[in-house]
Amino acid sequence: MSSQFPDTPPTEAHAKADTTSLGDLLGDVTRDLSTLMRQEVELAKAELKQSASRAGKGSGMLAGAGVAGHFVLLFLSLALWWALGTVMGLGWSAVVLAVIWGIVAAVLAALGRKQLNAIKGMPQTTETLQEIPPTLKPSH
Repeated sequence: MSSQFPDTPPTEAHAKADTTSLGDLLGDVTRDLSTLMRQEVELAKAELKQSASRAGKGSGMLAGAGVAGHFVLLFLSLALWWALGTVMGLGWSAVVLAVIWGIVAAVLAALGRKQLNAIKGMPQTTETLQEIPPTLKPSH
């Protein structure tokens, strides 16, 4: 059972198919699939580690900026509360500032949720896993 096409010289694959049993060929396929799956798992681990590292660094920086920004907003709010208090009374100026900060909090929460929903996960692993089933189908 050498080459089906007399014009083409036999390749290493043809020679292997002629001399190797079906069981050995199936063993090779099984071993190759096992290797492919291990490589996909390693790729997934690497992508998760990279995403987690970036998320940790970004979160730490945002936390530091949040603390500093909190102090700025606190002192600006106290100054605005005092200034409005001289015009309309301290009680009403506190209510006005509370409503303003409630609106700011709602907008920031909506924007933050939108950003968290945009996280992609493991795009490269997903793409390569989708390529495996067509690879296993016999080609004509």
